[in-house]
Amino acid sequence: MSVGRLYWNALAGQWRGGLVLLACSVLEGLPAFFSGRLVELAVNSGFAAGKPGVGLGWLGVFGLAALAGAFGSRLVWRQLGKVVEPLRDALVTAVVRGVLHDPAPPRSGPDARGVARITQHVEVVRDATGGLLVQARGMVVTTAAAVAGLVTVAGSLALPVVIPVLVALAGFAALLPSLARRQRALTLADEGTAATSGSIFAGMRDVVACGAEPVAALTADHAMDWQATAAVRVARSAALRSVIVALGGFVPLVLALALAPSMVARGELTAGAALGALVYLATTLQPALRGLAATASTVVLRLLVALRRLAETTAPPERRPATESPAGLGLAVRGLTFRWGAAPEPVVRGLNLDLRPGEHLAVVGPSGIGKSTLAGLLAGLLAPQHGEVRLGGVRVGRLADRPRHLVLVPQQAYVFAGTLRENLSLFHPEASDRRLVAAAEAVGAAPLLARLGGLDAELGHGADGLSAGEAQLLALARAYAAPAGVVVLDEATSTLDPAAEVHAERAFAARGGTLVVIAHRLSSAVRAHRVLLMDGRETLLGSHDELLAAAPRYAEMMRAWLPEQRKSQLEAS
Repeated sequence: MSVGRLYWNALAGQWRGGLVLLACSVLEGLPAFFSGRLVELAVNSGFAAGKPGVGLGWLGVFGLAALAGAFGSRLVWRQLGKVVEPLRDALVTAVVRGVLHDPAPPRSGPDARGVARITQHVEVVRDATGGLLVQARGMVVTTAAAVAGLVTVAGSLALPVVIPVLVALAGFAALLPSLARRQRALTLADEGTAATSGSIFAGMRDVVACGAEPVAALTADHAMDWQATAAVRVARSAALRSVIVALGGFVPLVLALALAPSMVARGELTAGAALGALVYLATTLQPALRGLAATASTVVLRLLVALRRLAETTAPPERRPATESPAGLGLAVRGLTFRWGAAPEPVVRGLNLDLRPGEHLAVVGPSGIGKSTLAGLLAGLLAPQHGEVRLGGVRVGRLADRPRHLVLVPQQAYVFAGTLRENLSLFHPEASDRRLVAAAEAVGAAPLLARLGGLDAELGHGADGLSAGEAQLLALARAYAAPAGVVVLDEATSTLDPAAEVHAERAFAARGGTLVVIAHRLSSAVRAHRVLLMDGRETLLGSHDELLAAAPRYAEMMRAWLPEQRKSQLEAS
């Protein structure tokens, strides 16, 4: 669903609150509707008839109508949150869904772009919608009430003065898309000027050293010319807006002043009706149109730009529900290619790989080469640009209840606030206590389980009170307890000591099923059935002995990592 449809659907879903808001608006518009009429009555029935008390009474009624309008405005503010806050919740949900389904999320750390969308664009939409519902809505109600009141008080004068108002409103509505485009162009031009000047200032020493001052000056001139042109276009649109506001606000008043005296002289209008018409035009209609134009030109533009930005960055692709179950534990990788964002070179390029059920694969390579990216692709957390990963003939992204078939344990262990039982049974809620305790014993977490007080022990938020190694042990026990036949360990033992790492990896190897280990220490490669070496453009697959003989880079890495006197022992293990 597009952000625009989501926006309107979220507002439409609050139709009950909208009806209440409409009722409050009617109450708020009472002074605008009755102002001229009450002034007419005060003049014709009171002051002009020699009855000042009657005239003052009608003015008192006018004061009561003003109080009712103020009470309506108060109710509008109270009702506003019931309409706007569900809209904000729907947009935040869309942002979060888009972040979770982002095919190229940040490589490490939190998604600052997603946070910015929530804290900036969503808040702009929320505030702008609130502004429209309070200010623009109030001005529209006031304008409509003033026009309706004018028709009831001075119908013969209404037609010539209402036509300019309608023309002005139509012209302003037609101008809004152009205003939005020009405002967006100015924003981009401002960003371009800042980027150009920043790069020039940062490289000023190189610019001077190369004698490139004329080129730098020309580049800056082009950026500033673009910005100036965009600013002039926005200013022209603002000037046109002022003309339209003048047409809608001042022309009706001038027409009324020109036509009213002759109409009173001919008996077509009473003096009170003429004065009431002027009250509608001067004190209600004209300020409302000016305020509406000013509000719409700022609030509506901000709303349109924010919605467009959310539409560009938030809406996730439509996905069918994952309902397929694999026919086995064989993992097949075909033509797998993945690049981060607009990076020119893919991190994973055309990878083909077959893992038989029960096979143990170690993935090694320099830091930052793409091993963790491969882990995310194998687990279905990242969507490749080309190729596919299938488990038992089913694309990993289409697996139903994925933790029952495939589990990924990342380097940053996830431990949440709750009991140890809840943490260890996350991937297998039906697991018995005996299974959970056995899983902890298998990976070497039994002493930690005992120290914490057993499965009923409460853990704090964010693994509070646990070391990084202890959190990793709990994450390993959770994966071991899961029914998944494929386990991917993405440097999941990086904070354990070598002995604990060996113990955990051997436990998973003996557990059965397929095991993929993104190696933190190269000793993991010695224990695996096969090794995948990722080294930039070169990707080699083979046993440890085969790679030692055929891949100089792998042999060099092993010699640098393992002392010669321990190498033979590790190979034997």
